[in-house]
Amino acid sequence: MRWIFVMDIFNGEVVHAVRGERSLYQPINTFSRVVSTSDPVEIMDTLAPKEVYIADLNRLSGSGDNLKIIESISSRSATMADIGISSVSDLDLLPEPAAPVLGTETASLDLISDASDLRDIVVSVDMKHGMVISQSGELDPLEIIKELNDLDILGVIILELDRVGTSTGTDIEFLSRAVASSDHPVLAGGGIRGLSDIHALEEIGVQGVLVATAVHSGAIPIEMIRR
Repeated sequence: MRWIFVMDIFNGEVVHAVRGERSLYQPINTFSRVVSTSDPVEIMDTLAPKEVYIADLNRLSGSGDNLKIIESISSRSATMADIGISSVSDLDLLPEPAAPVLGTETASLDLISDASDLRDIVVSVDMKHGMVISQSGELDPLEIIKELNDLDILGVIILELDRVGTSTGTDIEFLSRAVASSDHPVLAGGGIRGLSDIHALEEIGVQGVLVATAVHSGAIPIEMIRR
């Protein structure tokens, strides 16, 4: 199982993401029991995660970027980053050590296909209320996952945005079907409460978990993300 530590970065600070409601996010130090700062590099130095996922919320909202911070972090740990890629040229914005995450929220399937020919990418199936968020409206996630089977990609993230930051648990039944539908490694994010959820995900074949809230609350020991 891969333990992937998540940092949502806005205006140079790590924030506590809850349900994808970005206007309500607060600096992570107001919530965390394991760090006293919201500075991304200081958090990296304190927690020393083996692998990180970064969401550049400025890029995703069209209000600047945190690309220099991502570059610094990618020199410390294996990094994947969602910077709101919406064109092939956006791939060049991300430093080479980091794997671009193309989320369905901003990237079309045609763009994902083109990008997969140029770089090693991860695809994030961004979901709310059981449906895919995309420029084309709500789509069936399992159909998207099956379409991705034809592409050469590093993995598929199933990101249930309405569960992010809530510690309400995961949809094991759906994720089991997602794993069965995918020829790529499936990574799960959103709602993870603690170790019991992760063990259940491992049993159904999920190969990695995106964790943040459960680490900051102390439900997941820091040692797990350092493996």
